[in-house]
Amino acid sequence: MDKTERIKELVKILNDASRAYYQEDTEIMSNFEYDKLYDELVSLEQETGLVLSGSPTSKVGYEILSELPKERHPEPMLSLDKTKSVDSLAAWLNGRMGVMSWKLDGLTVVLTYDGGELVKAVTRGNGEIGEVITNNAKVFANVPKKITYKSPLTIRGEAIITYTDFEKINQTIEDVESKYKNPRNLCSGTVRQLNNEITAKRNVHFFAFSMLDSGDEEIDRTVNSRFDFLSDLGFSVVEHKNVTPENIYDVVKEFSDKISTNDFPSDGLVLSFDDIAYGKSLGRTAKFPRDSIAFKWADEEAETIIRSVEWSPSRTGLINPIAVFDAVELEGTSVSRASIHNVSIVKQLELGIGDTIKVYKANMIIPQISENITKSNNLTIPDMCPACSGKTVLKDENGVETLYCPNPDCPAKSIKLFTHFVSRNAMNIDGMSEATLQKFLDKGFLVELYDIYHIDRYEEEIVDMDGFGRKSYDNMIESINTSRNTDLARVLYGIGIINVGNATAKLICKFFKNDIDKIINATEDEFSEIEGIGEVIAEGIVTYFADAENVRVLRAILDEVNIIEEVNDKEQDLEGKTFVITGSLESFANRDELKKLIEDRGGKVAGSVSSKTDYLINNDVTSNSSKNKKAKDLGIPIISEEDFLKL
Repeated sequence: MDKTERIKELVKILNDASRAYYQEDTEIMSNFEYDKLYDELVSLEQETGLVLSGSPTSKVGYEILSELPKERHPEPMLSLDKTKSVDSLAAWLNGRMGVMSWKLDGLTVVLTYDGGELVKAVTRGNGEIGEVITNNAKVFANVPKKITYKSPLTIRGEAIITYTDFEKINQTIEDVESKYKNPRNLCSGTVRQLNNEITAKRNVHFFAFSMLDSGDEEIDRTVNSRFDFLSDLGFSVVEHKNVTPENIYDVVKEFSDKISTNDFPSDGLVLSFDDIAYGKSLGRTAKFPRDSIAFKWADEEAETIIRSVEWSPSRTGLINPIAVFDAVELEGTSVSRASIHNVSIVKQLELGIGDTIKVYKANMIIPQISENITKSNNLTIPDMCPACSGKTVLKDENGVETLYCPNPDCPAKSIKLFTHFVSRNAMNIDGMSEATLQKFLDKGFLVELYDIYHIDRYEEEIVDMDGFGRKSYDNMIESINTSRNTDLARVLYGIGIINVGNATAKLICKFFKNDIDKIINATEDEFSEIEGIGEVIAEGIVTYFADAENVRVLRAILDEVNIIEEVNDKEQDLEGKTFVITGSLESFANRDELKKLIEDRGGKVAGSVSSKTDYLINNDVTSNSSKNKKAKDLGIPIISEEDFLKL
């Protein structure tokens, strides 16, 4: 392949990876692999002088996708040039003093204060335009709502979720596949919630790393003076240290030694000139400012031999590949396993049993394969499920290949499904761990989910089982009986429909007013009318209920439980009316509050404007947004909150 073609190929690969990471909160390649390909692209562009218009070396980011209002930043938020060499950092300082701080791995947010009050918060977005998340920022754990400084002030920082809080949140999610992959993805979704009650519960922290000019020469003199100023106002600022070309090696080591014990995610360091005026005098390139540079650790790698690949089936049928290799020491711990994520990555690495591979810890924490040296490519993608020996299928979803077991009777699905059904957010049955459920399944006590409610048939056998006894049995039965009084959303979540989490189940039940027959017989279009449910989820729900056996099991479960419905004594003066809500709100804390009011009064809230919509609620009634345009085309009234409250 010639150099021009390789440049085109690299631009596409890197842009696809960035789009997945920034727009979809998914990762199709490791940071290590991305950096390696990015460096190759930079080298080729410098060598050939060819820079394509879509090259990630000349772009700041991608357009943002969400329903949140958008706003242009007063100054562009550029990316930083980067290096993995401490020698390069020392040379970059050129004899001057710098300030080194953590490069936190969360979501960059810009806070604006005026008159001492937080008036606006905007995400970085694509560097030019961000999303307005003011209501969410007001419930961050450590953001001051009011400060003593009354002049306008704009602060940039990183919103993060600590590893401790990340683990706590994941522990509340019983379904393994529903757990969040890393703190960054969790934080990104949390900060951009339309309902800030969810944000408040997730303990988001904000760490300031810079600010725009205040107009006060003393404050704006150095990076340190700005950090001191922000600290005095009550802000948490990133940990930082002064560096010179002489001590920079020791300071980098100080930071690196802390990574294994840090409770926050980071992906490197940032070095800035302390003298702000000097830094500004250097100007900037099209993409990078010249007053700061990012440092990423050259990940500690180790060579090892891959001995096997385990294929682990899950409740939904997804079979995940896990590499097992000779144990090696990385960042102070022994590592012998690493997730390969999907079949596409298996093929990219050309993996084979007995291959010599290089492994590292992404951000010094998560084991990953960085390179396959021998590339035997002899690994066979299993055509049989390791749990049921049924035939597997390869699925291609947006260019990513994954392996599935389609067998509905796969025992791996059974144990995972039963475990999901008794989990806290589903039927909430104590005393039925995965190990206990496996024993019950092996002994034939359980076949279908509803058999849980007849487990007392095997009282004597269970009491005599190892690790059980009378007290454990009685507690389990008591929990089972307690679970009989429940709401429909718990049941709907518990039966394990793909992509239907607890929140989605609640939305479905509200939308159909707990009418199970309407839910079972609803079309994809009807499900798609529910805000938060797209075509893929809608298709999955309809496919699930198209299976008569699934419906039979659901109805049998419902025969065992008593569905408790919330009493609604509000006047049904909006019955038969369908609303769409868009834009920011003033009289309501968030969209969910307005939505609940509409639904409590008999109305319906849809996610998109259609011929069935009666009103579009948008405080900016004259805007040229896509929803406003569609409403005007269809002759649908566009009303403000004030107009709505007069209805």
